[in-house]
Amino acid sequence: MSTLRDPVPPTAALSADRLSAAGLRAFARIADLWGLTVDEQLCLLGQPPRSTFFAWRKHPGQARLSRDTLERLSNLLGIYKSLQILLPDATSADAWVRQPNQAPQFGGRSALQHMLAGNVSDLNDVRRYLDAVRGGGWS
Repeated sequence: MSTLRDPVPPTAALSADRLSAAGLRAFARIADLWGLTVDEQLCLLGQPPRSTFFAWRKHPGQARLSRDTLERLSNLLGIYKSLQILLPDATSADAWVRQPNQAPQFGGRSALQHMLAGNVSDLNDVRRYLDAVRGGGWS
C-alpha cells in the first residue's frame, strides 16, 4: 500500500534507466521513419555531445538521460503517436513532419522546422497542436 511519503509503490514505478532505454530505441525508429539526419536528431534531443549520442544509439540500456532529454523523447513519441492516429497511412503520417503547414504557429514552415528551433517548448507546441487536432479542439 502506498503512503503519502511514497505515493507510487516501488514495484509499479518504471526506473529512469528503463524509460531511457525504451525511449531511445523508439526514437531511433522514429528518426529512421522521418528521415532525420544526425544533426536533426541531436537538435531534437537537446544537443547532447555527438559521442554521447552515438553511445546512446549503441547501448541504449546504459544511457543516463536528463529530465530534459526524457521530456523531449516523451514529446516526440507523443507526436509520432498522434500522427499515426490522425493519418492512418504510415507514409503520410511520417511525411507530415516535413510538409509546409499553414497553422498560425508554423507560418508555412514544417513542424520539423518548428521543432528544430531547439527548445523543448517547440516540441510541446507541435504535440499540443496535434493533440488539439485529434481532439477536435483546434480550428
